[in-house]
Amino acid sequence: MTGLHRVLDRYVSGGAMPGAVALVARGDRVETAALGYAQAGGGTPMAPDSIFRVASLTKPVTAAAVMTLIEDGRLALDSPVSRWLPELASPMVVRTPDAAVEDVVPAARPITVEDLLTFRAGWGFPSDFSLPAVGLLFSELRQGPPQPQLVAAPDAWMAALSRIPLLHQPGEAWLYNTCSDVLGVLIARVSGGSLPAFLEERVFGPLGMTDTAFAVPEGGLGRFTGYYRSGPEGGPLELIDAPDGQWSRLPAFPSGTGGLVSTAADLYAFARMLLAGGLTDDGRVLLSPGSVRRMTTDWLTPAQREGGALFLEGQGWGFGGSVDVTVRDPWNVLGRYGWVGGTGTAAHIVPSTATTAILLTQRELSGPTPPPVMRDFWRYAAGPELP
Repeated sequence: MTGLHRVLDRYVSGGAMPGAVALVARGDRVETAALGYAQAGGGTPMAPDSIFRVASLTKPVTAAAVMTLIEDGRLALDSPVSRWLPELASPMVVRTPDAAVEDVVPAARPITVEDLLTFRAGWGFPSDFSLPAVGLLFSELRQGPPQPQLVAAPDAWMAALSRIPLLHQPGEAWLYNTCSDVLGVLIARVSGGSLPAFLEERVFGPLGMTDTAFAVPEGGLGRFTGYYRSGPEGGPLELIDAPDGQWSRLPAFPSGTGGLVSTAADLYAFARMLLAGGLTDDGRVLLSPGSVRRMTTDWLTPAQREGGALFLEGQGWGFGGSVDVTVRDPWNVLGRYGWVGGTGTAAHIVPSTATTAILLTQRELSGPTPPPVMRDFWRYAAGPELP
């Protein structure tokens, strides 16, 4: 039993989760572990190529796709997005964050591409979910835990978004989640196609990410895991989504926030590209080193990091993922970039040590705080050596 296997085994054998797949790489040294089962109660053993709902690990992929459009000259960081998203031409802002949704003032300036990439456009989740303007994100947009088949098609979704006031003026505050979905629609409209088609052409195809999509690839259902939440009062895990459920067919709204399924190998291919300064394994340029630096640089002020503390835990935010700005614990490594998915997933890189750490489970997170299994995994990944 390897060290990585031992870290995860007590959670799997103890019943906290049906199974897990993990990968830790430093340079050319790679350690993987696959343990437990794809479904609660046994059956198909977990395998290195098992497919998971990766939830918010979609966000860095969406950000990378936007950067390809910027490199093409079709977008710029300071571009007002209303050129392609006319629904956002005249956004309104609640007078104060706790104001009624009818108590609004005009936005002081247009929303830009950079505002969306840095999650500072004005829509999203603050620490207080009870604010009136935040409630509309759940009721009108189906924000929250991913439910792909329940979300309206992009044009209808954007129309609904346009009726929801901003919680803060553009550029003022970091708010979680919604901006990546807006970016997904922006990519489709700028490219003149669909988000799935663009990602396949510009990201998944060049990187060989054959198991990554907004629905389980054809022939892949046998490798697709179940998705569970904690049972009441410590009871058995409850099934949220079976392999033939919401990800078995393409949704009307491909979510740039949390819609993808993927594997450890595919996510590792994406991580290798970032660590190589935007190059694919065969030397092709997917992104420039400058674009990778922008993605993996913290853009937030100290006040904005503090305002997002419920999600960020002192971290900063790049494009599509968090950036560690201090060293506080073994799992907070200066410059670490990546994110966590609410379906029980995590993927990070540490450029200074050429480290990649990927953990895929199928147990829903109970809140924004990463669970003990992730923290133990990060401690192991931050260790001095691999076997």
